[in-house]
Amino acid sequence: MGRMFGTDGVRGVANRELTPQLAMELGRAGAYVLAKNDGGRRPVMLVGCDTRLSGDMLANALMAGACAVGADVVYLGVLPTPAVAYLARRHHADCGVVISASHNPMEFNGIKFFDGEGFKLPDATEDEIEALVRSGIPNEELPAGEGVGHITYDFGMWREYVQHAIDLVPVDLGGFRIVMDCAEGASFRTNVEAVRALGADLITLHVNPDGTNINRNCGSTHMEELAERVVAERADCGLAFDGDADRFLAVDEHGNIVNGDQIMAIVGKFMKRQGTLAQDTVVVTVMSNLGFYLCCDREGVRTEKTKVGDRYVLEKMKEDGYNLGGEQSGHVIFLGENTTGDGLLSALHLLQVMRETNRPLSRLASICEMMPQALINASVANDKKEHYMDFPEVAEACAKLEKEFAGAGRVLIRPSGTEPLVRVMIEGRDQELIAAKAQELADLIERVMA
Repeated sequence: MGRMFGTDGVRGVANRELTPQLAMELGRAGAYVLAKNDGGRRPVMLVGCDTRLSGDMLANALMAGACAVGADVVYLGVLPTPAVAYLARRHHADCGVVISASHNPMEFNGIKFFDGEGFKLPDATEDEIEALVRSGIPNEELPAGEGVGHITYDFGMWREYVQHAIDLVPVDLGGFRIVMDCAEGASFRTNVEAVRALGADLITLHVNPDGTNINRNCGSTHMEELAERVVAERADCGLAFDGDADRFLAVDEHGNIVNGDQIMAIVGKFMKRQGTLAQDTVVVTVMSNLGFYLCCDREGVRTEKTKVGDRYVLEKMKEDGYNLGGEQSGHVIFLGENTTGDGLLSALHLLQVMRETNRPLSRLASICEMMPQALINASVANDKKEHYMDFPEVAEACAKLEKEFAGAGRVLIRPSGTEPLVRVMIEGRDQELIAAKAQELADLIERVMA
């Protein structure tokens, strides 16, 4: 049986893999584990969700489970993931929970936990929760009578999150014409309110969620409509969020996408010059584009790499005291301002650079030229996928390619976290060449690891 928790909580098709029963057990086990050191105080859990139809079903099941172990729950309704993380910390809750499957289609949903400080749980704590879900909590440890928890409802806390973002980045957006795509998701109210409050002339897309349309051909995973609208409206830029608004990508005034690597390069350079970039360092994953690293080298910004997953970026930031990090997908963390990726803060910081430098986004993004990438999947046995470098032919082929590229290209091989695949990614200046080399390497891996 595989691990229940993935890199971003528990995910699955709602009411099939992620059932109300499982949600209840996760609520019960999560509240039990996260509040066991409460010193006898009744634990408090904050719960928010995105706009999926299944959100209320799963949230209510989870909250029932939490109440069953004596936790009090505050249901916040629809809120971005970073808002729940922030509010859990602000209100001294024992934990926060978000019911969301982020950028996935509406039939999926997920459950992710934050501790009382607003941080995602370490693997060991998730394993403890999972073990209790599988084994159950003994009946004698379940309260009765006055010991049972209760649920209260507060659908107005979103305003605290909006004010928090505005206070942190009080940029004057007067004179800016901006198009915003909220993916029919959790940011349809918060992010619109924040950007309008700062004075922007704002045109909104996909801010009418109906429970079934989240992420449907919109948001940060489908930016074609946003790009066209920015050009048509002669806007300064476009802002795109995913379903739970922890990711953010942008579009420049010409309709070109500005990805997470470019956003971190722009903001990182600005923060370094302002003296606010901790240790002049940005933390990214191994999947960041070679162009990002070359840009940082030119600008005197150091980089630290982690394996794929924002949780590993965050761990490195906390461990070594860095304050900017993230992923190419647009999951950017400003540690010290929030404890997880925050699409709204990322957008405001990017807009702040545009305002302070008086430069269009296209010019700002030009400092970070993205290298072409070729990604090919090699099918291998699941029990072998972690050991690809144990095969001399594979190791030699990789070394030969790295030598051939001589710093103007990069080879990255990694196992899939969920499928029997080894992913081969090659970067370089010649798209046709790297595509051919990636296919050759993938074919070699399949042949020698068969």
